[in-house]
Amino acid sequence: MNTESDGGSGGDGEDTGEGTGPALGSRAPRFIRRSRTLHLSWQVAVFVLGLAVVVAGVIMLPLPGPGWLVIFAGMALWATEFVWAQLVLRWTKRKVTEAAKKALDPKVRRRNIILTTIGVVIIAALLAAYVAKFGPVLPWHVGQ
Repeated sequence: MNTESDGGSGGDGEDTGEGTGPALGSRAPRFIRRSRTLHLSWQVAVFVLGLAVVVAGVIMLPLPGPGWLVIFAGMALWATEFVWAQLVLRWTKRKVTEAAKKALDPKVRRRNIILTTIGVVIIAALLAAYVAKFGPVLPWHVGQ
């Protein structure tokens, strides 16, 4: 009945651009896709579970924890059922791959090493100037 969720309808142009990745669409078991009511219930459950995982990841961003990893796990859950999430994950993967290739470029690596070295030298000079002026005493009183 629900042939659009069998994958492949409506997103083939995006999929053939890279030549990788499965067809777009629902990855629910076939017996679930046959029943519209069951498939809709399945999609609601996947959406709620993915939303809970994404919200947990967003909460972890300022707190200790692997926030971005959890957010991408929630997106991966959504991508099992929703084409928009599959497209977002493909776009993210493409951008991360491009950034990794760019970061491994010898010119970019050399520039980053030089900038990091300059930053460390400036911080060390400021720290040395502080210690020379005030001594090794912290600017606040701890435990008195």
